[in-house]
Amino acid sequence: MKRRLPSLNSLRAFEAAARHCNFRDAADELSVSHSAISHQVKFLEDYLSVELFVRKPRSVELTKTGHRYYLVLRDVLDRIADATNRILEPHSEHILTLQVYSTFAVRWLIPRLNGFRKAYPDFQIRLITSQFDVDFEHENMDLAVMIGEPTQPDIHYEYLYRSQVFPVCSPELLSGSRPLNQPADLIHHRILQVYPSEKDWAIWLSEQGVTDINLESDVQFDSYDHALDAAAEGEGVALAMQPFAARDLRSGVLVEPFRSRIRGNGDWYLVCRKERFQDRKIIIFRDWLLNEIQSDPDTAELR
Repeated sequence: MKRRLPSLNSLRAFEAAARHCNFRDAADELSVSHSAISHQVKFLEDYLSVELFVRKPRSVELTKTGHRYYLVLRDVLDRIADATNRILEPHSEHILTLQVYSTFAVRWLIPRLNGFRKAYPDFQIRLITSQFDVDFEHENMDLAVMIGEPTQPDIHYEYLYRSQVFPVCSPELLSGSRPLNQPADLIHHRILQVYPSEKDWAIWLSEQGVTDINLESDVQFDSYDHALDAAAEGEGVALAMQPFAARDLRSGVLVEPFRSRIRGNGDWYLVCRKERFQDRKIIIFRDWLLNEIQSDPDTAELR
C-alpha cells in the first residue's frame, strides 16, 4: 500500500517547533528563517486538515492533536537519528553516555567503574555529572541515575534502592560545649544545607517534631558530597544520604549523633527513554549496576 506521508521538511519544522514551543528557536536550530518554519507548519496543518498549534504573541502551544502527533514523530526521528549515528559512528554501540549526580559519582560509582572496564573492555563510559535531573528531550544521554518518582510516561524507570537520610557531624561536636544529645540541640549548631535538596532537612526535622531550627545557613552547598566534607571538618551538621556516608561513618571521620534515619524524598532509579530500554549497551550497564548494588551491603539493605 502506498504510504501517505507529508514532506520531510514540514515534519522536521513541526517537530523542532513543538520541542521548543517557539518558531524562532526552531528556525535557529534548523538554520532557516522564522517565516520558513511558519510556512512549513502551515503546509503540514493544511495537509492534515487540523490545527497543530495554538498561536500566541510570543510562543506557540500544541493542541491535543498536535501533542499526540509530536510524540510519535519525535520517536520516529530519534530512531532515524540513532540508526544514522550507528552507520556514521560504528563504535557508538560501545559508547555509553551516563548522567549522575556528583555525590553518586564521587562516593559510590567511580570506585566501581574499574570493575566494569575489566568486565567490558570494549565499552567506553562518558560520565556526566549534574545536580539536576536529566532532560532527554534536549540532552544526548543514554542513561541517567536520578532520585524522585516514576512520573513521566515516556521514561523507563529501573528501581535501584530507596533513599535514607540522617544527620552526621564531626566527633568533636559530640563532646564540645554544646553537645548533640537530641535533635532540639541542633539550634546551637550550623546546619549545612544542600540547596538542590532543600526539603530534606525540613522533612527530617518535622519527623522529629523540631520546628525552630534555622535552615538558612550562611554557607550552602550544591551537593551532599561537599556538605559531608564540610561536616567532617567540623563546620556544622550535615544531612547524609545513605550509602554516601558509609565509608566516613566506618572510619570515624563522621558520626551519627541521633540514630534517627528516615526515608528520603523519593527513591533512586536508573532511567532512559522508554523506546531505548532494550538497547544492548543499556541492558549490559543496567545488569552490571544492579549486581553492584546487590553486592554492596550499604545499598543492598536499601533495596
